[in-house]
Amino acid sequence: MALTDDLAYAQTFYPESPTTAYLNALTGKLHQAIYKNKSEARGRFGHFWVRELPLVVGRHHVVLGWALAFFALCTALGALSAAYDDTFVRSILGDDYVNRTLENIRRGDPMAIYKSADSTSMFLQITFNNIRVALLTFAMGITLGVGTGYMLFSNGLMLGAFQYFFYQQHVLKASVLTIWIHGTLEISSIVLAGGAGFVMARGFLFPGTHSRAEAFRHAAREGGKLAMGLVPIFILAGFLESFVTRHTEMPVAASLAIIGGSAAFIFWYFVWYPRQLRRAAPAVSVRS
Repeated sequence: MALTDDLAYAQTFYPESPTTAYLNALTGKLHQAIYKNKSEARGRFGHFWVRELPLVVGRHHVVLGWALAFFALCTALGALSAAYDDTFVRSILGDDYVNRTLENIRRGDPMAIYKSADSTSMFLQITFNNIRVALLTFAMGITLGVGTGYMLFSNGLMLGAFQYFFYQQHVLKASVLTIWIHGTLEISSIVLAGGAGFVMARGFLFPGTHSRAEAFRHAAREGGKLAMGLVPIFILAGFLESFVTRHTEMPVAASLAIIGGSAAFIFWYFVWYPRQLRRAAPAVSVRS
């Protein structure tokens, strides 16, 4: 509800205000009335996913949109570079990966590299690495967004070169139907982590009517909530990459169902639902 969002805003920018004390007392009474028969942890956990995180996303849709546009531009640049420089793909992906994939293509199984490791160890390694990269992408927002921009640039460049490589080898369709089983969630989450970093940087660069320190602290908390909210998505993406993507022989319909379902979830939870939530219960917005 709007009351808790108003309280969070007041505590951030006006901690000594009588209004803050009033909102705090009012929220406490309301919380006791609603959750008197529920555990605190359970109620807080559900509130975070159902309301708090979507509202954070909704407040920063513009910044997240710019992060997506920048990432798409970098991806296009990676594909263009691969098209005009024969050595670019190897410099980005590495000789070992390119040589192994070329051999797999000759054998008629372009995506066989996803079958080369044990599923469990692959899951742990990939999931940990993806979460590390995402949190680093967010944390680099402290460099006024320069570090976050670099992380999005390097990942976008790699994605563009990666997909152009398979296009060049005439196996783009096979790569899309396989890689994007997990890539839909993974790439979307990296872009969102970049957006979270830009949210933090924006708080410092454009404090508005608030002190720079106050605006930065609030923006860092908002971006941190978004970044931490991506962890379960990375876990699911890691599971798909380790246990599902390796089944390159699965029917096209099954691949499309997973890819489409993942894309629909990302759109619903990070675009449509936050907008509907804000319209249904408008809250004080720091910077939309």
